[in-house]
Amino acid sequence: MYKIPFLDLPPLRSAAGTVRLPGSKSISNRVLLLAGLSEGTTEVHDLLDSDDTAVMLDSLKALGCRLETSDHGVLQVTGIGGQLKVDAAQLFLGNAGTAMRPLTAALALLAATQGGSFELSGVARMHERPIGDLVDALRARGCQIECLGQEGYPPLRLSGPSALDFSAPVQVRGDVSSQFLTALLLALPLVAQQQPIVIEVLGELISKPYIHITLELLKRFGIAVEREGWQRFTIPAGSRYRSPGAVHVEGDASSASYFVALGALAATEAPLRIEGVGSASLQGDVRFVEAAQAMGARVEAGPNWLEVRRGSWPLRGIELDCNHIPDAAMTLAVMALYADSPTTLRNIASWRVKETDRIAAMAAELRKLGATVEEGPDWLRVHPLQSWQAAAIHTYDDHRVAMCFSLAAFNGLVVGKTTPSVPVRILEPHCVAKTFPDYFETLFSVAKARSKDIPVICIDGPTASGKGTLADEVAQALGYVVLDSGMLYRASGLAAQRAGADLDDGQAVAAIAARLDLHFSRGRVLLGDDDITDALRLETTGLLASKVAAHSEVRHALHQLQLDYRRLPGLVADGRDMGTAIFPDAPLKVFLTASAATRAERRYKQLISKGISASIAGLRQDLEARDLQDKSRKASPLAPAADARELDNSALSIEESKDLVLDWWAQAGSFADQR
Repeated sequence: MYKIPFLDLPPLRSAAGTVRLPGSKSISNRVLLLAGLSEGTTEVHDLLDSDDTAVMLDSLKALGCRLETSDHGVLQVTGIGGQLKVDAAQLFLGNAGTAMRPLTAALALLAATQGGSFELSGVARMHERPIGDLVDALRARGCQIECLGQEGYPPLRLSGPSALDFSAPVQVRGDVSSQFLTALLLALPLVAQQQPIVIEVLGELISKPYIHITLELLKRFGIAVEREGWQRFTIPAGSRYRSPGAVHVEGDASSASYFVALGALAATEAPLRIEGVGSASLQGDVRFVEAAQAMGARVEAGPNWLEVRRGSWPLRGIELDCNHIPDAAMTLAVMALYADSPTTLRNIASWRVKETDRIAAMAAELRKLGATVEEGPDWLRVHPLQSWQAAAIHTYDDHRVAMCFSLAAFNGLVVGKTTPSVPVRILEPHCVAKTFPDYFETLFSVAKARSKDIPVICIDGPTASGKGTLADEVAQALGYVVLDSGMLYRASGLAAQRAGADLDDGQAVAAIAARLDLHFSRGRVLLGDDDITDALRLETTGLLASKVAAHSEVRHALHQLQLDYRRLPGLVADGRDMGTAIFPDAPLKVFLTASAATRAERRYKQLISKGISASIAGLRQDLEARDLQDKSRKASPLAPAADARELDNSALSIEESKDLVLDWWAQAGSFADQR
């Protein structure tokens, strides 16, 4: 997950490969609550690991559920069997509506029947999301619920005991959020032992597919709710939650929408395969496929997979009632930019009470890209876009806004020669942790860009100038890949020495370098099965690197390997010739100029801190000798590129050097005035 202030997406051109979806948020939190309320232990397979499930798990633990994770990653939830284990708790639920609404109902009813006091709160945005219709429905039946801030909104205090009366149906509005009805359906079986309980929905029920999910999961936990249309639901007398033993969580169908859209936009050579949802999916959002097909996507489906590729191009503009796919429909708003006519999304009033006011948010951010957008109380119309503008997308701490607008990076598929493609900046990209923590990593695994469009920052300099540490810091700040070219030469020298090769024989060393079985894992460097991380850091290995790097044959052998590090979303490359020989087109080249004396002192402190004896004078002598060797070699001698920005970091901390490089990078990019 990219825990950085912003993530820049370069223009993307195509997509291919396979995506495995994370577990469904809607199913995950429903299953967790049902398992927590049930008798017995439930094994939950393929649970979504996200912010929303984390707050539900913390709440269940606080309420007395036992949670254990097996060696295979299967979560075992031992429930409370409908009997409170604690009589008080303060639960923080973040911005998770799938936790706040059902826990409110369940704890209000348990407190009423068994006594207790429970406070439920969340982030600031959660305290702006209405819950009054659910609170009113529960209060009407006798629950004691106090709104601790604004009436009708969290935070809440639920207390008891109090007398409950279910002689009349429980009435709840259905036109604001289906989560209110889901909350009642999940909670009322706790108090339906003596008599059936009827729920009546007032007004039109929105998001019916989410209620279908709730009803199907209730069946698995032993509750068969009778449904009369979508207006009346009866929970039978004698209801009691029982663990089904094991539950497998489907992949998230809402998350699938981004990759269905990606296939429709950019899968031209082969289909994009999406695993985790399909024709047998329980989730209503899988019907997003129908909307994508209406816009031109070609889709094949199996029980648990989809394969999507581009069909009509440009996409076709559509008009759609989105009541059945409220979350996934946001993706259509960005797809509409690639259409041949306007796209109108209707019946989306629920967007206004989600993680943010999504109608207003989508309209505002689409306009930043240059789009013409019209909006109403419950509709949005988006016109196709030809002249794109580089834009920093404000995500409003809303995971779906961030994921939707990643698709805007494919604008290179529609712009012409006179209108260049543009990058897209996603602000606060870590908000995707709510449902899909690895979303951007997954996107980059299947999206392709032209090599020249992938940004590169080169940081060159002499030995021990701090270029490796600086490169790591800059890359971490931007979310970029790091290439430590010195490591490749060190590994080549070490491998050649171990193979008994003559290090003065350039062709022999090059043959070994070309076959390097070098890979990286969790900060370690492996040569075949051998961990060479510590060996690479030795001064003697550094001398080997300088020796083999002098051979043009070795540099040629490693050239393509270094070019292959130019990966999404960008690269920071450090070495001695990154800006001159490997990436001469890099928009920012930095050359460090710290003196040999300064570098020797730094290296001395590093070695002493590790318990390694050293001499400053000896280190300086070695560094000066290596500088002379690197500057005088025939193959790519050490020298700054003609357009490099020189940085004397002798008196600067790493943090100061990083900030300076990032400032230069901002000046060189498309977002100089948006950082």
